[in-house]
Amino acid sequence: MVKFFFRTVFTLLLVAGVLLVYGLLLPAGPTQEKLVQLKPGSSARHIAAELAHAGIIRSEYAFLAWHYLHGRKPLKAGEYAFDHRANAREVYDRIARGDIYFHTLVVPEGYNIFDIAMAVEEAELGKRDEFLKVARTDTALVRDLDPQAPSLEGYLFPDTYHFTRTQSLHDMAAAMVRRFRQAAKEAGLSGNFHAVVTMASIIEKETGVPEERPEVASVFYNRLEKHMVLATDPSVIYAALLNGSYSGVIHQSDLHFNSPYNTYRSAGMPPGPISNPGKASLQAAMHPAQSDYLYFVSDNQGHHRFARTDAEHAVNVQAYRKAVAQAVNR
Repeated sequence: MVKFFFRTVFTLLLVAGVLLVYGLLLPAGPTQEKLVQLKPGSSARHIAAELAHAGIIRSEYAFLAWHYLHGRKPLKAGEYAFDHRANAREVYDRIARGDIYFHTLVVPEGYNIFDIAMAVEEAELGKRDEFLKVARTDTALVRDLDPQAPSLEGYLFPDTYHFTRTQSLHDMAAAMVRRFRQAAKEAGLSGNFHAVVTMASIIEKETGVPEERPEVASVFYNRLEKHMVLATDPSVIYAALLNGSYSGVIHQSDLHFNSPYNTYRSAGMPPGPISNPGKASLQAAMHPAQSDYLYFVSDNQGHHRFARTDAEHAVNVQAYRKAVAQAVNR
């Protein structure tokens, strides 16, 4: 009877040992990327069950045994990407050190809050409308810089960001604002942030050529000085975006739409920025070129022609139309 008992215990221990080795050492998991979200506050038992259910580990019990044998290290919540087979010990080590997955969010210069909101959704970091709500309401993030700010537009600095899905949309917006503060300091931005950032946002949308930006800035400052309307198409588009009526092109009705952002109808600067400018546009808004230009138009080659008078501008517009017609007929 005693021999039978010890033989049974030995057999059970042997089987348990084999199962433990099987669960710990033999690789499991996907051959293509699979994302697993481990929620904050999850117990080790719940994490083990989640990993087993997702097919990342072979045995939740082997994973838990390893956890207890290694001093019950804290297991960090977050989203994890598994793109190759690995054994339970390797998976455990990754979760213990918090090797979580980061989503890349690219915000190019000139993106507005609508563009960024769509990019956030495409990066699977949150819903477009929820980010727009944050961008429109969390103005406390920039109140010390711009008490007049109607939204975070202009202060969500263009850059490449790496976020996790455990971060809130507020956290993401705050990170972009922090990056703006850093860039503004590097650019020497001071004084009336509201006016400078608003002007920089217009410059950013009007030209992608860095060397032209001071001249573009001079045109708008000259127009303001002469009490002329700014008449900038990007502001018309922004008014339509705010109204939810933008269809991808500017219609005659857009030019007549009654909005303080429609700079064809409303004199002076719009109520706030219309995009998120980069450092070069911020510097151009602070240091415009010294010129008497009042007009500019595309040359259909990626640059602009500048003019001082209506007559000069008419010649440049005619040259632009001719260039467009030639391009169409090629």
